[in-house]
Amino acid sequence: MNPFILDPLLAVSGGVVGAGALRLLFRKKVGEYRGHITGLEAEVRAVRQQLAKQDEEAMHLARVRLPALIYALQHGGNLASVSGPLHPQLIETNTGRAHEAVLQQVNDLTSATAEQAEQAARSAVRAVTSSMQALVNELQAANTHLLDREHDATLLALVQPIDHAASQLARRLQILGVLVGMWPGRQRDDASLLDAVRGGVSRIRDFSRVRVPHESPYYVAGRYVEPLVLAVAELLDNAARHSAPTTPVEVSFLQAHNGVSIAIHDAGPGLRPEAREEAARRLSGQHPVRLTELRHPPSFGHLGVGALADRYGFRAMVDEEHSVHGGVRATLFVPSALLASPPAAASSAPLPAEHTASSAPLPAEHTAPVPEAPAWAPHPQEYPAQQQYPVEEKDGLSLPVRRRRFSAHEPRHSRPATETPSPDSGTALAAFIHATQSARAPEEESPS
Repeated sequence: MNPFILDPLLAVSGGVVGAGALRLLFRKKVGEYRGHITGLEAEVRAVRQQLAKQDEEAMHLARVRLPALIYALQHGGNLASVSGPLHPQLIETNTGRAHEAVLQQVNDLTSATAEQAEQAARSAVRAVTSSMQALVNELQAANTHLLDREHDATLLALVQPIDHAASQLARRLQILGVLVGMWPGRQRDDASLLDAVRGGVSRIRDFSRVRVPHESPYYVAGRYVEPLVLAVAELLDNAARHSAPTTPVEVSFLQAHNGVSIAIHDAGPGLRPEAREEAARRLSGQHPVRLTELRHPPSFGHLGVGALADRYGFRAMVDEEHSVHGGVRATLFVPSALLASPPAAASSAPLPAEHTASSAPLPAEHTAPVPEAPAWAPHPQEYPAQQQYPVEEKDGLSLPVRRRRFSAHEPRHSRPATETPSPDSGTALAAFIHATQSARAPEEESPS
């Protein structure tokens, strides 16, 4: 073939082949670029999803986990009770570890701050309670000193409400002290269960509504007398305050297989289910009492009874099913380990026939232990360590009458031998008040 014709054909064919190769190469590159773009888009989407999850996790931390942690710390919980992250796959990431570190720091700081606040509150309550108890003890001592020296009916009628109010104030201070770890009072001698209950009756405002049994064969070991008196007083006060002032509050004893129960029946409206559950929780004594977490206004009665029960080994509970008046029955179960054998010389004089349960609101029988001489007395010889007092009847009660003692520094004023004090005399009122003195506790008790 003519070379002049072949060369142009080869040139043309070469050009055609070169253009096709270029097109193939271009398409290949375009495909590769598209693959890279698709990969980049996938990576961008993954990054966006990761950022969205981190944002959601941060919002979950701020709106859910931190508030849940604070709530848990305020109600006795801890970090372990808080829910986990919204996206579990972030736990092992830097974000997850950072969030856990934030929660741990908040937990530690909040716990330390709450503990400092609790200790400060307890220290303040201890200081105020101790100083107030000293003042109340002085007030009660002054009242007793006055009652020992005066028998004017008008004067004693004015002193009795002051004495009774001081007794209630002392009881409330003791309960506050119990809640912050203080001892309720010094160790006593063994006492009858009936005297312990009557001691509790004497420390509440509405003592006249309480009906106690005529007698009881049970005795309480000395270490547990004052805690039991306090617990009974709080339950009686609660029963009286939550029932109509015209209704009675009745106390009964029930012997159990391994102890004795003190049942307190009121005629109130009863308890709502949530209130009954809260009362059971407080009376159990199994939950630590934190002053900084009490409701407003705070309520100390059931908490104090629960603390005493947990510390000394008796049990307290409330229920409505067995209340004889349709209200609430509060029960204190005293195990046999807390009881004592009756003293060999203990004997009870027969009660008069007209001495019914409904007419016996208050303390104390002539067999009640006589209190020791108060340390404040200016003439110690006026207060013998053992003094037996005669019995006087007043409104159906057998009340011990304290004879006035004279010192060598005081002139004696005698009365005619035939003079007999009437039930409404100052002597009878003084006897009524002195009957409550043996149920009171001094400031401190040895923990032994």
